[in-house]
Amino acid sequence: MGRNLSLTLYGHPDSGHVYKVALLLTVARLPYTYHVVDIFGPHAARHEEFRRHARYQQVPVLLIDGNSYVQSDAILCVLAEILGDFGGETPERMVLAREWLFWEANRLGMCLPQLRYARSFTMEGYNAGALEWLQQRYDVDIARLDQEFRDGRAFILGEKPSIADFSLCGYLFHADQAKVTVPPGVTAWLSRMQALPGWRAPYDLLAGTP
Repeated sequence: MGRNLSLTLYGHPDSGHVYKVALLLTVARLPYTYHVVDIFGPHAARHEEFRRHARYQQVPVLLIDGNSYVQSDAILCVLAEILGDFGGETPERMVLAREWLFWEANRLGMCLPQLRYARSFTMEGYNAGALEWLQQRYDVDIARLDQEFRDGRAFILGEKPSIADFSLCGYLFHADQAKVTVPPGVTAWLSRMQALPGWRAPYDLLAGTP
């Protein structure tokens, strides 16, 4: 699957965006070096190589053969194309995968991380009205995602997992911290993700060297 790659991932255990990338690398059995970045500390104190490659000073950053790639969904697309797998098998499948990545970024990936942050980290910057709006947005988004599994499909694009699945599940494995309900179809899909060879829970996977 793909060629030999030199991979270095910069991330943090609390980031669902980092988890998306690390989980794909792990399931694809791609060895990588992992460095934890203190995302809660001052930028100047962060690893020098990370600061040099992180164009937006955000995690994740993935170095592939020395070239830097940023933004989790963009990184997933690069990996799928390199591997010719997980959505990169055909141009048509890649189009469908990208559509879901854009949907995730605009919908579920917008509201769910904020609910998690407000309800399990800090309420600073949030008020009751904002949280109510985010919850309503989540309820609509998770219902839409649940519809995808009513026809018996195992994964978003069919019987094989794609980068769309890895993107969508990134923060859903933190649903308990967001204090949100996950419907049965989504729960069953998450169980299928957990059954993939090499799957590990977010904090287990991102705590230290893989």
